[in-house]
Amino acid sequence: MMNVWQKDLPQQLSLTLASIADEKTMQLFLTDVLTQKEIIEISSRLEAALMLQAGEKYEDIIRKTRLSTRTVARIREWLKNGSGGYRIVFEAANCKEHSQHMSPADAE
Repeated sequence: MMNVWQKDLPQQLSLTLASIADEKTMQLFLTDVLTQKEIIEISSRLEAALMLQAGEKYEDIIRKTRLSTRTVARIREWLKNGSGGYRIVFEAANCKEHSQHMSPADAE
């Protein structure tokens, strides 16, 4: 089975997303390429992954995100045995968020 990222169009998508440097531009782009339902679905999956990583219960995750039990289970499996994308993005987001809130004295 061919890796999807070896195909030209998925490569173009990942390069395009990687080139977007600010939140507003990302929102504008995603609004143009995804439906509102798709944006909500992806956002819910991200929230479920964060909640799973924090050790929250399936019932709470399903209630908050409105995802199916099966989808939450798949996200859990991707967190444990996937390519590591969630972990890398979460670490990068935490580092970025932390650095934005640090005072110059904290950086020393």
